Amino acid sequence: MNIILLYGIIKTERNDCIMYIDFHVHAFADNIAERAMSKLSATAEKTGIMPVTDGTIDGLKNKLSECDISGAVLLPVATKPSQQKTINNWAASYNNGFFYSFGSVHPLAEDVYEEIERIKGLGLYGIKLHPDYQNFYVDDNIMIPIYKKCAELDLPVLIHSGYDPLSPDNIHCMPDAAARAFDSVPDMTMILAHGGGMYKWDLVEEYLAGKKGNLFFDVSVIAGQISPEQLTRIIKKHGADRILFGSDCPWDTPLNEIKMINDLSISDEDKDLIFYKNSKKLLGIDTVSQHI
Repeated sequence: MNIILLYGIIKTERNDCIMYIDFHVHAFADNIAERAMSKLSATAEKTGIMPVTDGTIDGLKNKLSECDISGAVLLPVATKPSQQKTINNWAASYNNGFFYSFGSVHPLAEDVYEEIERIKGLGLYGIKLHPDYQNFYVDDNIMIPIYKKCAELDLPVLIHSGYDPLSPDNIHCMPDAAARAFDSVPDMTMILAHGGGMYKWDLVEEYLAGKKGNLFFDVSVIAGQISPEQLTRIIKKHGADRILFGSDCPWDTPLNEIKMINDLSISDEDKDLIFYKNSKKLLGIDTVSQHI
């Protein structure tokens, strides 16, 4: 694969059968995208992060198309209990063979378990949780039955892990707490975003990397933040077969994470696992539509 510079944009040129499945992307319904992005951008500016799309599905599609992304996992978040059904219905409407949509539940919703069942019935691929925005700690007692229900229905749970600019001094998913949560439900499939814990990678190495079971890390929005040496150590200790390529678009362009992985001193086989093979296996898909 070659990297070429085209009009100031890094562009990946595939010369083999490699594909990219971005396991971590976000968008909003058109009627709320501008308002949502304005609010989130004000928070993200604290870390110097600026969005690369307008927050709409069309904006996301255009950005992913620029980056030769073959498929993507759409991750909504229900920040209020009342949002569950609306958000999950919206996510299901884009569960279309390019987008592989997760649903979301709010831990304080009275019908949280019924909604998990409904997510399964809608054909959504998993559940996204954001402890900082949903105001829970990853190892809270209230979460354990929720994880167990997801495990019972074979629904992977993807959790924002580590630092978030919303609550920089009160991190709701630290690596040691995530390890305790996973140990409480060892048959669940847990995906910890941002390399297992944004900016907490020393603790990821200590508490999470190498832990047995269906425990995955995605690499979303960590390009330029984690050293190549540390990321390589984490991948080698944990196994490339449990690392997922992701960008957190619109908060980063997938090209940055593609370059980050390609620049690592790991085998092409391991890169293929990270870029798409692990995602296909986890999602249970044989083919990926490359039409956006």
